[in-house]
Amino acid sequence: ESEVKLKHQVDEQLAEYRTKVSALTTEKHTMELDLANLNGVRSFAEKFLASGRPLDCLCCNAAVYLPNQPEPSFTVDGYEESMQVNHLGHFLLVNLLLDHVAKSVLKRVVVVGSVTGNTNTLAGGFVWPRAELGKLQGFDQGFKNIPMADGKEFNGAKAYKDAKLCNMLTVNELHRRYHESKGVTFSSLYPGCIADTELFRQKRQWFRVWFPAFQKYVIGGYVSEAEAGDRLATVCASEECSKSGVYWSWNG
Repeated sequence: ESEVKLKHQVDEQLAEYRTKVSALTTEKHTMELDLANLNGVRSFAEKFLASGRPLDCLCCNAAVYLPNQPEPSFTVDGYEESMQVNHLGHFLLVNLLLDHVAKSVLKRVVVVGSVTGNTNTLAGGFVWPRAELGKLQGFDQGFKNIPMADGKEFNGAKAYKDAKLCNMLTVNELHRRYHESKGVTFSSLYPGCIADTELFRQKRQWFRVWFPAFQKYVIGGYVSEAEAGDRLATVCASEECSKSGVYWSWNG
């Protein structure tokens, strides 16, 4: 009987939450967050907590991809740009806001991964270079002014894939450590290949024309920005994606 009562209370809370969300669909509030500056991440978290706003779902979706960059770029913190923006900044953000998420109704943390970080997939296993963290030699050395997590020479495409692999591994570890104690659902996802976004701004023009067509008509992996956004929203808020520790993936 107590379980039925608890379920009823949760259902009422979810219904109230959806009503509030529906009423706020035309209201937007933006705050500056610079993932390439860890002090900026701390400042954002401090301001957000001071605002008193609830945080039902923390969605970490930002990324940079630098495949044609011959030399690494380092942030003001001294970390390679791809790894800091794609992973370290998000890692810090989640740590700073996790307790606040745990006080909300939905209690979700979602980190966008990538099929390129999974070596058991076509894109991750057969498209060079593969994601490979080695024994985290670069991290072990403090990662300051060190270009790669495995301590090896810089490769821009691999740096992106390594960061995405770190994203997905981190979600698994967050689930292991905090799901039961805090009641937070931790998820990662790959919404499909959004082949025509500015993520590929460093690729040559022929690639930016050919790649979306290849994804659409040859392998069927293409997804529009709108549909990818719907899939992300599904993982963030739907009951069907309420299981923690799951990597949700679509292919086209």
